Amino acid sequence: MTTTQAHVEAGATGLEDLQMGARRIQVDDKKIINCRADLNQLVPFKYEWAWKKYLDACNNHWMPQEINMSADIALWQDPNGLTEDERMIIKRSLGFFSTADSLVANNLVLAVYRHLTNPECRQYLLRQAFEEAIHTHAYQYCIESLGLDEAEVFNMYREVPSIHDKAAWALPYTQSLADQEFHTGTPETDQRFLRDMIAFYVVFEGIFFYVGFVQLLSFGRRNKMVGVSEQIQYIMRDEAMHMNFGIDVINQIKVENPHLWTAEFQASALEMIREATELEIKYAHDTMPRGVLGLNASMFNEYMKFIANRRCAQIGLKPLYPAAENPFPWMSEVLDLKKEKNFFETRVTEYQTGGALSWD
Repeated sequence: MTTTQAHVEAGATGLEDLQMGARRIQVDDKKIINCRADLNQLVPFKYEWAWKKYLDACNNHWMPQEINMSADIALWQDPNGLTEDERMIIKRSLGFFSTADSLVANNLVLAVYRHLTNPECRQYLLRQAFEEAIHTHAYQYCIESLGLDEAEVFNMYREVPSIHDKAAWALPYTQSLADQEFHTGTPETDQRFLRDMIAFYVVFEGIFFYVGFVQLLSFGRRNKMVGVSEQIQYIMRDEAMHMNFGIDVINQIKVENPHLWTAEFQASALEMIREATELEIKYAHDTMPRGVLGLNASMFNEYMKFIANRRCAQIGLKPLYPAAENPFPWMSEVLDLKKEKNFFETRVTEYQTGGALSWD
């Protein structure tokens, strides 16, 4: 099959020539991948869940500079304010996050958008890309506020092995999606796209952020670094929505293309999740050589296995670690409960611009 043939089978891009007199789009014309209908026609909606996520995300708007960082600055500048282990956690978390969300944005803009052939899903991707920019802005704002060495923090993915290993694990999947010669449209390429979506949304967004989330939110629970912690709470709620969108896309691809979900493919996906879980546990041990903030590295052995099981269940895979339990039940509270104030008790976090966003 030639590249041109594969491209035709892959369906529309949104850049096709306009055809005078073409019939109007019907709901059944729409597909999540390999759609040949006009992608410039947003309605009628086929995937109401995608449009709802777009609206919820718009209602959930925030900006980093809205959060007061003065208490964090005073604590950071106090020689006795934080231990060296606590300072290392802050720096390494910001080091990973600051480049991770740039990688995510690149993946969205350069790769995922091109292959998702549905306008309401693309509408959400545009909002997600903006939110990734906000997250990168937030990390830069924290780094600048604390007066950290920007070169050191932004280059940790090249200099700290456990941070490098996570970014290096994810990059081939982004490169795969961004390959200009790659097009969906055959069982093999559709499986490759589905694999890369699992790597991106289930692993990178759904596993690789979670040790850092627990660590930074634990500062806020102890009334330390409350500004950084609050930024992370906003970011984590955004990321949970990103991940849930990606999981909905993955599951919709499975529904429309059941032939892709073979036993061999499922085994490959499980191995990806297992590798990622081990990398995230390694990162926990690297950033927490000693107990701190009421945490220790061994707690993350259990937590990341618990998270891995949740991710498996969300895309219809068997659990990798059946006995794993959640040592941080408060993390579920942060994600799942709507509060009038956040648990740091610093400011109202009902930051909707309109409408009511429910986290139930």
